[in-house]
Amino acid sequence: MSFVVCLAALFFLMAVAYRGFSVILFAPVAAMGAVLVTDPSAVPTIFTGLFMEKMVGFLKLYFPLFLLGAVFGKLIEISGFARSIVGAVTGMLGQGRAVAAIVIVGAILTYGGVSLFVAVFAVYPFAAELFRRSDIPKRLIPGTIALGAFTFTMDTLPGTPQIQNIIPTSFFKTDSYAAPWLGIIGSIFVFALGVSWLEFRRRRAAAAGEGYGSDHAEEPAASADTVTIHPAVALLPLLIVGVGNKLLLGWITAAYGAEASAALNPEMATHPVTVQVKTVAAIWAVEGALILGILATVLLGFRNLSDRFAAGSKAAVAGSLLAGMNTATEYGFGAVIAALPGFKVISDALSAIPNPLVNEAVTVNVLAAVTGSASGGLSIALGALGDRFVQAAQASGIPLEVMHRVASMASGGMDTLPHNGAVITLLAVTGLTHRQSYGDIFAITVIKTLAVFFVIGVYYATGLV
Repeated sequence: MSFVVCLAALFFLMAVAYRGFSVILFAPVAAMGAVLVTDPSAVPTIFTGLFMEKMVGFLKLYFPLFLLGAVFGKLIEISGFARSIVGAVTGMLGQGRAVAAIVIVGAILTYGGVSLFVAVFAVYPFAAELFRRSDIPKRLIPGTIALGAFTFTMDTLPGTPQIQNIIPTSFFKTDSYAAPWLGIIGSIFVFALGVSWLEFRRRRAAAAGEGYGSDHAEEPAASADTVTIHPAVALLPLLIVGVGNKLLLGWITAAYGAEASAALNPEMATHPVTVQVKTVAAIWAVEGALILGILATVLLGFRNLSDRFAAGSKAAVAGSLLAGMNTATEYGFGAVIAALPGFKVISDALSAIPNPLVNEAVTVNVLAAVTGSASGGLSIALGALGDRFVQAAQASGIPLEVMHRVASMASGGMDTLPHNGAVITLLAVTGLTHRQSYGDIFAITVIKTLAVFFVIGVYYATGLV
């Protein structure tokens, strides 16, 4: 019965998300409903002491990343830099390679530090324009954007500043560049298979005489930008984020050591604020790099930003609040589910997998699917089982960098089920429905899940890290 309660809470949350309701509202409803069935008297205690505690703890640690990523992405969009990058990529690949062009643009933006939620808004207008010109069905746009923004640049490529690659650093004491060779190999696997699938779908539609279509919802208006930005200038802020992340990480570690303490007044001297630097160094580095990227974008794109910054920054803040709260409430939901008696059935079943890497990959994947959130599932899995993963890796002689990369990649596997916040946002922005476009998103999800086990196989076959 307890196992059924866990499943019922999950399916309820999936159903309401599928129908377009806010997970911010219904994640606590689903979680507390499960607690109510288990122990009615525990509802207020679990809500305040567990759900809210975990939700706020997640925001405390990671909300600055959501905020800075959203602001940076919005500035890249309204400055005209995104349009310049799209034009350059399209010019190099040609209009006939519309699918690959949009995937590459999404990858450039997200690897450069733009939040994947913001990347959806930034890429969609150009994807619609390019697909319309090439007469490719609009229903393929969500899968194409998802491949570029939600997969290999989210958690696979070494050094990506996306939160799914940052969370493991505080558990395994690694950095965002962990297991670079495995990350590169996994990225090539996802990109090659993903583009092949989307091209197969495009050719099949063309053979059936299906074009872009008409009377679509949420069709983007033509851009009014008149300022031309050179692609090299447009790429510079993204490059600054990437290089800044690497340099700041080394500087923070050297400057602060293992622990940092601060006392701003004499009264604080006996009880200074203390932070374990190893657990937050990667987070600080990405935050600093995003700030540098924002400053560079403002300086280089001032002509386009001068009269749009106020409105653009407000929109970015609102978007970051929505994305952060979506993920945080799903994290709180997952934490409550993990505390239910039925979760032990799941945990015991997963712990029976003997191989540490496969165990970790399956565990993170399952929890990401349960919460509908890569970052939420990853945080829950590592928060509850991180020490066990570390011990298992050390006993088997597996580098923690490999554990980091596998955990990060696994989080972006089955997380994109229908109730995933990014999927819901993507479909809403493009004006399409789950019925029209989710099939291709799910195909990309399957490819991404397979990539995790492919990388595990590469590690055992070659020893590459």
